[in-house]
Amino acid sequence: MIRLVIIGSGNVAQHLIQAFQKSLVQVVARHPETLNSLSIPCPVVTSMSEVADADVYLIAVSDHAIAALAQEIPGKGKLVVHTSGATGMHVLPHHHRKGVFYPLQTFTKGKPLEYSTIPFCLEAETTEDYAVLEQLARTVSHAIYPIDEKQRLALHVAAVFVCNFTNHLYQVGADLCAEHHISFDVLKPLILETAAKVQILTPAQAQTGPALRGDTATLERHQTMLTQKNPQEIYQLLTQSIIDHVQKL
Repeated sequence: MIRLVIIGSGNVAQHLIQAFQKSLVQVVARHPETLNSLSIPCPVVTSMSEVADADVYLIAVSDHAIAALAQEIPGKGKLVVHTSGATGMHVLPHHHRKGVFYPLQTFTKGKPLEYSTIPFCLEAETTEDYAVLEQLARTVSHAIYPIDEKQRLALHVAAVFVCNFTNHLYQVGADLCAEHHISFDVLKPLILETAAKVQILTPAQAQTGPALRGDTATLERHQTMLTQKNPQEIYQLLTQSIIDHVQKL
């Protein structure tokens, strides 16, 4: 069994602590009170000077804090990895072995996840270290991908589109419903079906709506319903993007 130390206590760290309990030998958390709701089968320490010996040191903190924390890991030649989708291996210190252990999922504290389906995007400097990371990832997931820095950044941007931006569009829709005294619950089956379709169809195949059909009368009526500048501009931009994409097919 690979021995793992997780450094961090935020959203991602909390989920990884739950997922990798069988591999954990220690958690390093400068604010251990944030972990009180978790069942942790190993010691929790607050100082990097107390870091235990392990096969992998997994840094799950904000991107801006990765480099400084990695420098504090004692010794030389340790396999140190981070979980960031937007940060390269170069921020990790040269006196340690480097890697990236990027779980591509949206994490919220207290929201359970099915860890076996989470894609783990891995990168390492050597094939030997990649094999270690792959072995660790396979203890919880069957979705393992070798992803380099450029690919990982592209994935991170793509994830912002399909997750963060999509969720914000839910908020825009919820605001419009609230403005007209409609329960947002009415839209939830549509949200689920839209997500389900792209599991078996390409996004292009699943696309529907007035922009696809070239229904300009409906598009114009929709825009009269939007009284705020941001929703108006979002509607116009996405409508034009759909039209442009259809014209390229």
